[in-house]
Amino acid sequence: MRRNFARLRLAAVNIDGVLLNDTFSPVIHDFVVKRGGRYTAQTERAIFSQPQHIAGLRMAQAVAEPLTAEQALGAYFEERERYLERHPVALTPGAVELLHRLREMGLKVVCYGGLARSHFDTHLGAYADLFDAPGYVCTNDFRPGIHEIVTRTFGLEHEEALVIDDVARVAEEARALGVAFIGHPSAFEHSFQAQLMAEAGVRHVVDRLERIDAGLLHRIDAEAAAGGSWER
Repeated sequence: MRRNFARLRLAAVNIDGVLLNDTFSPVIHDFVVKRGGRYTAQTERAIFSQPQHIAGLRMAQAVAEPLTAEQALGAYFEERERYLERHPVALTPGAVELLHRLREMGLKVVCYGGLARSHFDTHLGAYADLFDAPGYVCTNDFRPGIHEIVTRTFGLEHEEALVIDDVARVAEEARALGVAFIGHPSAFEHSFQAQLMAEAGVRHVVDRLERIDAGLLHRIDAEAAAGGSWER
């Protein structure tokens, strides 16, 4: 594996919404709306990329029905299972090519997300050789998990990592830490993530994974090397 970057050493890539299709936003939207809640940017900010017990509480607070956090979370996962019967989990176009590109350019690559490792094994296990150990990090207990992945799992400095995610809350954490970030916001018609990323000051946003090409990666590396991943 050759080294092509001055500063970057690691690409941490989110699983759902980046490598896999977004099967969360539509279910959360419908969960809230059909129970009399208003689905707003603040709704997404409060729920997305939170530990499951907090997401359950926030979903319960977003609806008109009296629900506990546990009831809301249980109902959500039941509804997601029904949604998946009609809209199965699938690889995002360009996902495998992106993983190859990241590795061929000399970066370590790891996947992360809020679901158990079995989710990764089921949907990305066939591509396990494209990731570096441990392959997948479940961040449910310490979301969004950037600091933990970069410093504890890989022993790197924040400025040596690039995070690719679909949620603005993760971008906000990356900015606070000085970690380079590429946003891949959901194309779901009711999603506010593109708006929230703009408000968070994300400078690199793509609508297709093939846009994360060598030119963009080298530009981000140069910014990281200059200590300016988040300056405009």
